[in-house]
Amino acid sequence: MQAEQLKDLVVTALENIKAQDISVIDVRDRTSVTDYMVLASGTSNRHVRSLAESVVEEAKEQGVRAANVEGDKASDWILVDLGDVVLHVMMPATREFYDLERFWRDAPDLGAAGSE
Repeated sequence: MQAEQLKDLVVTALENIKAQDISVIDVRDRTSVTDYMVLASGTSNRHVRSLAESVVEEAKEQGVRAANVEGDKASDWILVDLGDVVLHVMMPATREFYDLERFWRDAPDLGAAGSE
């Protein structure tokens, strides 16, 4: 699956279970680690966990295996590494505190739909 398709799959899976404040950042020209970073917020620890699980399950159904899932025990911040796409699902306070968007502010923010 191409990076663009994987990004769209992640965003759709997040939208399907009501993720909040979805942000897609194109980091292809800034790092070799991944192509896209997707950030989303959940309304509770349970919602954050459900969002991450939904993305992993949808990716599996499409033949993509999550390389790594971190933080699923605490559920304030869960990272799902899908290779070409890295997903950060956080509680709003955690997202505000770490402000990952600030680190990538010069990168194109593609918004939730993934189009500039």
